[in-house]
Amino acid sequence: MRQVKFWQIKPEIRILGVDDGPFEAGYRGKVPLVGAVFRGGKWLDGVMITNVEKDGMDATERLIEMLTRSRHLGQLRVLMVDGITFAGFNVLDVREVFRKTGLPAIVVSREIPVMSDIRKALKNLPRWKERWEIIKAAAKIYPVKTQREGKPIYMQPVGIKREDAERIVRLSSTRSSVPEPLRVAHLIATAIVRGESHGRV
Repeated sequence: MRQVKFWQIKPEIRILGVDDGPFEAGYRGKVPLVGAVFRGGKWLDGVMITNVEKDGMDATERLIEMLTRSRHLGQLRVLMVDGITFAGFNVLDVREVFRKTGLPAIVVSREIPVMSDIRKALKNLPRWKERWEIIKAAAKIYPVKTQREGKPIYMQPVGIKREDAERIVRLSSTRSSVPEPLRVAHLIATAIVRGESHGRV
């Protein structure tokens, strides 16, 4: 397994930020999943894209495929994902991604997840117990204050020490409270679906 060493957490550490595109209520079909390759929180080095099924069960497989076929994988040191579900409730098994790629991961959320609400929503979907077990097994949730705002965001580190994950989140949050790899992935994913980027950045 690849491990992020303290000395590797430099201003230009290679980070892949992943976010999904928006969709309208009642939509059924594929949703774009965008990866933005960043050096720290300042330089965009590349973009990768795949698609996942709305409320499906393929997010883990698609993300692993996207990573393993990328020429950037060897230089990446950490994966950042915007939450643990994509395209509605297509749940990402972040531990499986770490096992298959060796890439440590940090799940980032603007708000602390309300687990009771998530469990209730999952009950409307097939294989809801399987999805719920993946979410529960992800990682412990920690608050982290970035350099831009007083209000914390939240992270779940997998395959990386808490203090190292905090350092990476802070150094990459250069434009807002959200790390730049995730902010840019969101902008690109939104533009793919709607023709231009908008929404919270």
